[in-house]
Amino acid sequence: MKKVAILATDGFEEVELTSPKQALENAGVQVDIVSPKSGEIKAWADGNWSESYKVDKTLSEVNASDYHSLMLPGGVINPDQLRMNEDAIKFIQTFFEQKKPVSAICHGVQPLIDAGVVNGRKLTSYPSLRKDLENAGANWVDEEVVVDEGFTTSRTPDDLDAFNDKLVEEVMEGKHEEQHA
Repeated sequence: MKKVAILATDGFEEVELTSPKQALENAGVQVDIVSPKSGEIKAWADGNWSESYKVDKTLSEVNASDYHSLMLPGGVINPDQLRMNEDAIKFIQTFFEQKKPVSAICHGVQPLIDAGVVNGRKLTSYPSLRKDLENAGANWVDEEVVVDEGFTTSRTPDDLDAFNDKLVEEVMEGKHEEQHA
């Protein structure tokens, strides 16, 4: 059975975690919510705090070799917290080093800048991140979903159907020898 880690903390965009998680589970994939903190993490939806979600594993309890793929939801608060967390950055980098599929939606790409894995990669994101990504060496495009050798990105929750389809497809395909940081 395939296993996917969804890396998130407080302030993730609710639908950007719940929708991909459901799509993966519907495809028979085991999904763990991995976070720097234990207990629960709180979602953000419609400009307000929303539901809390159980953390399955903390970053200190796992490593990338436990999983087949990594998924990063957006939100504004969540990625900003993750990009300042050294353990989260190392976790992300290891998925790229192990040539495993990585996916991120909306602001979820922000920690990837700090992980140093976007240089030379074709990707998309929430439009306000375009300059940050280009400055980090990424080839930013305005498309609903972009796949670059096992690296899948989308812009906003409006793109979730296309994102989820590609996320599941890439997880099922497995390692991509051309995946790189």
